[in-house]
Amino acid sequence: MKKIYGNYRHVDRGSCSTVIIGKNASATGRVILGHNEDDEECYVQAHLVPHLKHKEGEMIVFDDGKAVIPQVPETAAYFWTDVKCLGGISFADCFINEYGVAVATDSCRPSKDIYEGKADNREAYGLAYALRTLIAERATSARHGVEVAMELIEKFGYVSARTYHIADKNEAWALQVPKGFNAVARRIGDDEVYYMPNHFTIHEIDFDDHDNFIVSPGLVTHAIEAGWYTPAKEGDYSDFDFAAAYQFGENQYANVHRAQGAWYLLTGEMIPEEKIKRFSAKATRKYTIDDVKKVLRFHYEGMEMDHTEGGKLNPHRGYRTVNTICNNVTVESMIFDFADDPIDTKMYRALPKPCISPFTPWYPLALAKIPHAYEHLNTVAAKGSHFDAGEDEMKYDPTKAWWIFKTVQWFTDLNYRFTHTLISERIAEIEKKWDAELPAIDKTYAALKETDPEAAKKFLADYTAAQAQNVLDYTLDLIDYMANRRIREDKYD
Repeated sequence: MKKIYGNYRHVDRGSCSTVIIGKNASATGRVILGHNEDDEECYVQAHLVPHLKHKEGEMIVFDDGKAVIPQVPETAAYFWTDVKCLGGISFADCFINEYGVAVATDSCRPSKDIYEGKADNREAYGLAYALRTLIAERATSARHGVEVAMELIEKFGYVSARTYHIADKNEAWALQVPKGFNAVARRIGDDEVYYMPNHFTIHEIDFDDHDNFIVSPGLVTHAIEAGWYTPAKEGDYSDFDFAAAYQFGENQYANVHRAQGAWYLLTGEMIPEEKIKRFSAKATRKYTIDDVKKVLRFHYEGMEMDHTEGGKLNPHRGYRTVNTICNNVTVESMIFDFADDPIDTKMYRALPKPCISPFTPWYPLALAKIPHAYEHLNTVAAKGSHFDAGEDEMKYDPTKAWWIFKTVQWFTDLNYRFTHTLISERIAEIEKKWDAELPAIDKTYAALKETDPEAAKKFLADYTAAQAQNVLDYTLDLIDYMANRRIREDKYD
């Protein structure tokens, strides 16, 4: 396969990656959702939003959309990972709510637009940041989350082009949303694995299969009226291809290399570019959390696309180089290990990049407060400044978790060859420790829950806070070690 470094379709930035394992393909017996969030010049913090009751007639608006949306009587509590940047960012935050429903999204821009608007057509349509937040607030299951989103999209319209990944312990859905008032969702099969490479991947639609597809009623007729699709036989839509109809551009496939790399790890198959339209694949084995980590950390090591020269060069080193899955604008990586009891669901978090930071186990739905140093502002203030973050919020602050982890990235950017082996070894060591102790943590929680559910919940919260602090201590020790060793040894120049 030919190496290409300057072609936009291989270098689409800020697009994210998602990998999903169906419950029957998973070693856990439940869905696994992994996600890398890719964004530029931002920082990440975390918040807890409580379960709330709302007054009748209450309306809500969001700063980046024109929709005025009726509020529901009650909204769910949720864990919110908040990505901040100057001017605000509409499409980066991830959530898991009290019902065990997780939401993460990936860019699929650009899509076609009857108004020929800008990439994010806020003048024509009403929903942007609102969509992900309202799914988190309202969904009681993954399928319900899709239904909530569909109703909002069809009423208010959506400004951008994305795939929303909505998952719980039993099901995961890919909701693909172009600009406008229509969308389509497809369920990832229980015995399937899935990767999102930042272009629409739903092609054929079985309109009679309501268990696995949810389709806006105007999806096909809108494409016909806009001139994007002409059925071979009038009234017969069996040849309708959603991605071909709605994706904009001569080349409809973005981040081809990332798709090839992910599918190689997941199936052992090297997919040629002309077949990269794949939505999902049948599982070839039982997949573990470690399998998902490998995908999210992948720089194409050992493949022809690997441009690190065997680890000598930084895979994050340039803006116009081949875009790897873990790349130079990855700001957070997470894996949701769903449990039968949502409180026992683990969220493995790595900041800012999973190749240079351990996946720390959190029990986000057990928390009564965010661990020390991981929340810069309280929830109310964070919501208020999401689209109005000032420069003071963006300043380097070594007391905050984000900047501590970011310092490790700067070391790797300055000298990747010196740091990456050392960091990889230390990551393996600390993750091995967590893997060994987590079964006992879950067993203790289950036993405590039988007699004192609140004490059981606090046990998981305390464990999360302890590990969140442990990884900060580990990172500070790593920074100190790298700095002192670098001074003593200059053979890595």
